[in-house]
Formats: sequence, structure tokens, C-alpha cells
Amino acid sequence: MGDLTVETTPIPGLLVVRLAVHEDARGWFKENWQREKMLALALPDFGPVQNNVSFNAHRGATRGIHTEPWDKFVSVATGRIFGAWVDMREGETFGTSFHLELDPSVAVFVPRGVGNSYQTLEDGVAYTYLVNDHWRPGTSYPALALADPTVAVPWPIPLDECEISEKDLANPTLDQVTAMAPKKTLIIGAQGQLGRALQVDWPDADCVDLAELDVTDPAAVAAWPWHDYALVLNAAAYTAVDAAETPEGRRVAWAANAAAPATLARLSDEHGFTLVHYSSEYVFDGTQPEHVEDEPLSPLGVYAQTKAAGDLAVGTARRHYLVRTSWVIGDGNNFVRTMQRLATQGVSPDVVSDQVGRLTFTSELARATRHLVETRAKHGTYHVSNAGPAMSWADIASAVFELCGRSADDVRPITTEQYAAGKDLAPRPARSTMNLGKLSAAGYSPLPALEALRAYLDR
Repeated sequence: MGDLTVETTPIPGLLVVRLAVHEDARGWFKENWQREKMLALALPDFGPVQNNVSFNAHRGATRGIHTEPWDKFVSVATGRIFGAWVDMREGETFGTSFHLELDPSVAVFVPRGVGNSYQTLEDGVAYTYLVNDHWRPGTSYPALALADPTVAVPWPIPLDECEISEKDLANPTLDQVTAMAPKKTLIIGAQGQLGRALQVDWPDADCVDLAELDVTDPAAVAAWPWHDYALVLNAAAYTAVDAAETPEGRRVAWAANAAAPATLARLSDEHGFTLVHYSSEYVFDGTQPEHVEDEPLSPLGVYAQTKAAGDLAVGTARRHYLVRTSWVIGDGNNFVRTMQRLATQGVSPDVVSDQVGRLTFTSELARATRHLVETRAKHGTYHVSNAGPAMSWADIASAVFELCGRSADDVRPITTEQYAAGKDLAPRPARSTMNLGKLSAAGYSPLPALEALRAYLDR
């Protein structure tokens, strides 16, 4: 009977699902939850972990209005109900209501923060619901009086004729309800160059560094309230490329760049938050002119190997954005600031000219991240850098010198081999240019690198 369809409602995120019910002389059959088909119709991939059934013996049983802190997918297995929903979330739609009659051919997706209630319209109703979090002792949440005069749900059976629990009879009216706050954002590695930039775009985020949360410490991970978060931005990393080749550096790099992302990927699936993790063009050997997202990993040194391992781990999470970038410049010590200082001091440096790529300013990286998250771009891997032609380190140094009033000729180009002579250095990819086609297809256009460089130096 009919095709599977999904309809919106006046409550943002509350969706009505029309199910195909197949009947014959024996009875009927329906696919009550079919993830692949429903995702294709833009139903959220909410990851249910528990299925509950509430049997209601008599007509007029009325339950709610409950606002549990998880998503629900509600339907009936037998009978009919009158369902009512009220938006109890902070925001402009607080108090907005919607109601609908449900039989076995109708289901409703109820997002976290929307109050859920129903009234049975006949005897022997089996009401079912999938939820994406486990009930925990002590869980508290807003509830609303069934007879609230502001919302004024048009119950088909008068409430004084219905079976209602003592608890539901004591629920407060809308003017006494504290709206449910959204889940929070967590920035890990908040004091690094990227972490500080992310705080600009997520000013209300919880911000932690190693001292507050060590993701490599099982006890610290177990004690952290991960279920409070909808989004975790992992800007923490071990980035000492050369030191990673030492025995001590190798251990720290593997813990921070591989083990910690693997832990976050597991937690993402357990608690349902979206994980954003930042990686590097070092996961490639630099033999390709441009690096696309699905290029096979080919790391050269220890740092590169740990980042590649982190990529593989993060890719196992259902809700992840793996953001690969290159040549990151932000608030702190970096190549551009070094060249600016040398230019003002009258120094003429030797700079490598046979490694090419694009700069990525942390402000650009943060804005691109926000775009992916807010537009709900398809989960997966995205390459992000500033735009424009590929440049060598010597080209970038010359541009900095010119912007500082020096001649570009004051920068002397040298080869990687010349630069490395007498030094104990890890291998670097010769080509670091990231292909930005997938990012562009997701609707984001980064600023040209030279334009961003000029603005950065002006600051």
C-alpha cells in the first residue's frame, strides 16, 4: 500500500514517514525500519541502539509529554494512536506543536528535544520505538502537561476520561518548563594554532588541552561525559616531524596521532557525536602532482605513518569528517612569521624550492570545517587548503619578503638535498598540493593563498 515517503512538519527535524504495508489474506507486512531506503529520503542516520514496545490494553491510555535526551523513531505494530509532539528545545520554535493519527502505515522520527506523547484510539495497541541512546539512571529531561493551555493539543478523547499516570498528571505547563539546551561542541587541542582558530568559529565550545583531557589515558576517557556532545573537533596532534624519528618521539607520535583518533572514532559510534579529525598531506609520498581524497596512503617517515594510521581509524566512524590539509599557518610560530622576521631583520635566507604545495591558514580551515558541519555535507574525507597555484617554500618566502618591502631576490632558492646536508631530518613529500574538487562540490570556495597571506601579514 503506497511507497515509502518522508514528510516535514512545522517542528524542525520532526519527520513523518509513510511506510509501505503489504497485505494479503494472511495479514500484512512492513519494513518498519529500513536504513538504506530511509537515508536515501533524507532521514537522519541516527544509529538506534535499543528497541522498546509499549503495550496498551485499553482505548484512551495517554502517555507524555516526555522530552528524553535522545532521538526516537516511533510507530505502531497494531492498532491506532493519536500522536502529539511539542518542540521543547531552546530557540524560536520552542512550544511549536504537531499532531497526527498513526496506524501501522505511519511512523515519526522525533529528534532529541522534541516532546513525545500519544493517546490510544482502540484497545490492544502495541506502540514501538527505536532510540539511539541507552537509558541511564538519573537521566532528567523536560516534560509538559498533557492539558497545557498554550499548546492546546486537541486530544480526541477528553483527558478526564483517559488513563494517565500520576507522574504525567504532575507535569508542568509550558511557562514553567526550562527549554532543553542543544548538545555541546568539544575542541580537543584547543591551545594549538588550529585549536585557537576553531574557538573563533565555535565560541561556546568546551575547550580542552592535554592537561584537561588526555585521550591516550583510558581512565580520563572513561570519566569524560561524551554523551553531552554532538560534535568533537580533534585538533590535537604530535607535529614534531623530525623528533618523531627518535625512540621517545616515536612513542608519543603513535599515541597522539594514531591511538587517540582510534579511541575517538570508537567513542563517536558509542555516543553518536560527529567527529572531525585533521590530517596531513604527509600521509602521501608526494609523487603525485595533486593529491585526491582516495589516493592510496603511502607515508614516508614515522610522523607520516602515525597520521596515516589515524586516518584509517577515523574512517571507521559512521559520522566523521577527515580533513586533510597542508602547510598550516596560524596564530603562533610558523614559516610565514619566521620569514617576516628575517625580512625585517635584513637577513637573506636559503629556502627550499623543490617542495611545492599550498598554504592553509587556520582561519580558512576552521571556516571550511564549519561549512561541512553546518551544511551536513556527506561524511568522509575532504582536502582543505587555500586556493591558487601551487608554490614552493621559496616562492612563499619571496612573497612574504615583497609584502614586507624587501626584494624577492633576497631569498636564495636551494634544493631539499642542500638544506638537509648535515642534518638528521625525516623525509618530506616533494609535492603537497591538495586537489580541492570535492570541497568545491560541497559548496565551499577557499580564499586564494596569496590573498590570505597578505591579510595575515597585515594583522
